[in-house]
Amino acid sequence: MFFDIRYLIYMIPAFILMALTSWYVKSSYNKWSRVQASSRLTGAQAAQQLISRSVYSGIAGADGLRDVRVLGIGGSLSDHYDPRDKTLKLSPGVANTPSVAAVAIAAHELGHAMQDAEDYFPLRLRSALVPAVNIGSNLGWILIMIGIFLQISQLAWLGVFAFAAGAVFAVATLPVEFDASSRAKRLLADSGIIAGEEEQRGVNAVLTAASLTYVAALVTAILQLFYFTGLAGGIGRQRD
Repeated sequence: MFFDIRYLIYMIPAFILMALTSWYVKSSYNKWSRVQASSRLTGAQAAQQLISRSVYSGIAGADGLRDVRVLGIGGSLSDHYDPRDKTLKLSPGVANTPSVAAVAIAAHELGHAMQDAEDYFPLRLRSALVPAVNIGSNLGWILIMIGIFLQISQLAWLGVFAFAAGAVFAVATLPVEFDASSRAKRLLADSGIIAGEEEQRGVNAVLTAASLTYVAALVTAILQLFYFTGLAGGIGRQRD
């Protein structure tokens, strides 16, 4: 392997953006995790109440939530919805804390469960891309490096196309995450789990910060793709 200063030129903006985004997420979470929700429900209780409320009120697609279980998981901000076993997995800080941040995150993950129940197309598209992303992220850069070493531009470009799956996945992720956050805001407001402008502002801050991480991931994937495209294109120029 070799070190290429051009990689840093491409990626330093992404590194800075990722660092700022990470700081903003932690700052927003820490701030609003100290503000108690007026409902005094923990994240786990809020998720369970929202599931029951959605099912019994007949919200479109809510029947698919009947089998969703709310479980705990280790770590910090490791919360996610797993469509394979219909489980909403919440970290201790979210599951056991009656804060604005906790209910916002729990409602966001429930938004993904609702997408799954409704067979939401962007979610299906993102899931379908996972195998291609796993293969492309591991195989793409190897093909690029081999193509550069052997001066075979076709092989390098094949690696670029394989690596591009990660950028496509990042694009497909945005509508999924933005929609889940929109659902979360509506669910929390309509159910009365949050009340007042301050709590709404807290929910918006936490979910906006989380959404920015996916924007940063997209920028990172695109900049990496530009870098590898430049490497592949350089093979042909070296021959001329």
